[in-house]
Amino acid sequence: MEDARHRQLAVDLFNHVWTLMELPERTRKQEDELIHAAHASCHHWAQVGAPRNLARGEWQISRAYAVLGRAEPALHHARRCLEILEESGDGEDWDVPFAHEALARAFFVAGDTEAAEHHLATARELGASIADAEDREHLESELAKLAEPSQ
Repeated sequence: MEDARHRQLAVDLFNHVWTLMELPERTRKQEDELIHAAHASCHHWAQVGAPRNLARGEWQISRAYAVLGRAEPALHHARRCLEILEESGDGEDWDVPFAHEALARAFFVAGDTEAAEHHLATARELGASIADAEDREHLESELAKLAEPSQ
């Protein structure tokens, strides 16, 4: 497959995953589609993307599992996201804070409030140095949702 095709599929599948995650309710078939599409997007990024693209794919997979209440795979993929970023040094100033956001989300799903709070605090601390105000506000918005009692 050509690189351009891998890139297009990675982007299209990433966006499709967001559409599925934003549904107020999902059927069992849509839940399966959500997971498969997230993994497929990450697969295509692994073929042609930079480490940051792969890390973001892992982040999205973690988010998808967290949305579905599946702690173990959410934790696995959040850890993988952070690991890729740390090993490669590739990424923008918001990638590592969002990796900690994913870990916080996954730990909340797992019921480990102490670990979740640790990663929430780390994401906030690292996020304070995000240069772009819009990126920083996006992170803060996601972190605020995690801190709400309904999480």
